[in-house]
Formats: sequence, C-alpha cells, structure tokens
Amino acid sequence: MIVLILSPHFPPSYYLFSVHLNRLGAKVLAIAEEPYFQMHEELRNSFAEYWKVNCMEDYAEVEYAVKTLQERHGKIDRIESHNEHWLLLEAHLRDRFDIYGLKTKDMDRIKKKSVMKEVFKSCGIPVASGKILDNIQDAKEFVKKVNYPVVVKPDIGVGAEDTSKVHNEHELERFFANRNREKNYFFEEFVDGTIETFDGLTDKNGEIVFYTSHQYSGVMETVAADSDIYYYSIRDIPADLVDFGFKSIKAFGVKEKFFHLEFFRRKKDSVLVGLELNARPPGGLTMDMFNYANDFDLYLEWANILVKQQFEAKYSRPYFVCYCSRKDRYNYLHSHDEVQENLGPALCLTGTMPQLFHKVMGSRFYVFRTVTREDMHQHIAYIQKKCQ
Repeated sequence: MIVLILSPHFPPSYYLFSVHLNRLGAKVLAIAEEPYFQMHEELRNSFAEYWKVNCMEDYAEVEYAVKTLQERHGKIDRIESHNEHWLLLEAHLRDRFDIYGLKTKDMDRIKKKSVMKEVFKSCGIPVASGKILDNIQDAKEFVKKVNYPVVVKPDIGVGAEDTSKVHNEHELERFFANRNREKNYFFEEFVDGTIETFDGLTDKNGEIVFYTSHQYSGVMETVAADSDIYYYSIRDIPADLVDFGFKSIKAFGVKEKFFHLEFFRRKKDSVLVGLELNARPPGGLTMDMFNYANDFDLYLEWANILVKQQFEAKYSRPYFVCYCSRKDRYNYLHSHDEVQENLGPALCLTGTMPQLFHKVMGSRFYVFRTVTREDMHQHIAYIQKKCQ
C-alpha cells in the first residue's frame, strides 16, 4: 500500500501516523513546506520519499509533486492529512489521480455548515434554525423569527474562528459594517445549552470502529472573553448521543476517517441539537486524550484500518481525561510546579501550545486522567484558580 501524507509533521504528535504506517509495511510518501531536517527523526525515517514544496497553497506545485511521486513509486492508494485546512486539497488530488476517499463533490456536506444542517435533518436530528444572509435587512427579518441573541459564523470555518454572538440591533449593524466580505456568513438561532461531541473512527465501509464523547466548558465563550478552557472525555455516553452519532456518520458518509460531531444539549429540555461535523480528528491534544482514556494507541489503529482493514484494539473508557489550559495573561494561585505535584500520577502531559492556538487552547496545558468526575473537577479548579 502506498499512502501520501500531507504536512505529516503537524500537529507535532501526528508524526505517529506515518511511523505506524511504515512499521506495518506501507510505503509512506509525504509533501510539506517544512525543511526535511527540522522534522522528527522517526518521521523522516518513515518516509520512502519526502517532497518539500515552497507553498502548500499552490495547487499546481503540489499536483506536480504528487504526479512525480506517483511516477517514481507507483499508484498512490490513499491521500490523508488529518487536518481541516487541507480537506479540500486532499479532495482535489483524489479527483485528479483517482484515489479512494472524499472527493470535491462531497465537500459541501463536509465543509459548509448550511449544508450540514440539511444532512442532520435528513436523518431526523433536530437543528437550530439558520441561513446564509448577506444583508442587514434579511438578517433583521431572521431575528424577528428567532429573537436575539443570534450566532453568526462563517459558512466554512473551524471551531469558533470569526464567530460571534449578536445580542441586539446595534451589534448587528456593527457586524455588517466590519464583516469580511469575502466570506459567506451563516446566521443561526442561539441554543442555550452545553456542547457534547461524538468523536471516533470509521473503517473503509463507513462502520464506526471506535467512538467516545467530550464535553466543553465553552469554546465560543472562551474566545470572546479570552478566558481559560477545559474539556474532557466522558466514560458513560448518553444513549441519545450514541443514536444520533451513528445516524449522522451514516448520513454524512464518512469512511476510513476520524470524525468529530458537535451537538448542543438544550438546557430547557435536554434535547440534543445537531451543530456540525468535522471529518478529521478533534483539535488540540484530543488524539492523545483518546489514548490515555483507553490505554491503547489510536495512531496505530488508524494505520491498521488502512493496511489490514481491521481495528484491533479493545476499549472500555476506564478514565475521564481532561485538557485544562492556562493563559499567560493571568496570574494563577498555584505555580506550575505545585500543579504537577498536586496532580501527581494523574498527570499525563503538560507543555506549551504553539502561538497559533493560544486564543482557544491557552498557552500552557495540563492533560490528566481520573476515575471519577468529582476528582477531575477538583483538579480543574486547582489548576485554573487565579490570584485575587
């Protein structure tokens, strides 16, 4: 099997996808902008060939690289990046070289929030009212139907990027005065609830071979207030979330890929409302959180899906695993050393995030695991407690 990986070095832990593919006997080809010797040694050693391009955004340059690599090594069987930013590039390359996987015809339902709504509705999942609007008059008419606040987000976007909550007409006018006119914006009824995710991996037939769920302290609120965030995997997944998750993945047609579905659970009635799909692993360190929650290696299991067409691990979710952040702008009551001592063996990972992710994911992070929810929340409070 010949697998082409785009930007295999990013995020840093994703080098393990290539390493495991190579260990299982796949021929790994790679394309990126990163200088070869700046990449992890194990990653470099996993490549049959690496091609450095000047700009990954230059489709002609990347296409030429793929064409040349295929001439040298034979027909490429898969193209993958595990990265939201390159989903469309992957699709174009699969079209061009007739490679299995999501094609450009699939991208609307994978990338556009407006189309995702229709997919959720097609399998009986409730959604918040929403539509793409490009003028203030239509926006005011929409608000008359759903009332303030409304959420405004790019129709194609990642996480809470360029997302805002509009509370009144003044804020609506300000949005239209300052918006990026090159983007289509999706206006959505505000749902008062908490985010619950349905995350996992499918095989070549689109069957879910692994799934779990995470709960968030609030991504949009974190960005708006520039505050701390935490999120965690849960041990017992609600039956309605499992039901909606399986229905959604079948409707979206996600095959041989990781997925990250987001739902709101409304506070007023506990009903789940479909929000969006991401056809790649969840962001941040969630891949590592998968592993710590189950004591397995999902980097390896993805390689098993490609090379052996089987998922070999057993899992039972014995731990809550939490990502808890801090930001440099705050003074915290407990020092970094005190946090490490307090968490003790519960601490799995700690470190600093790249500047690109500071606004959402914080500048320093702690990943820890506990058996009980109560212990987890005690650790969160200790880490994020600020000086008065």
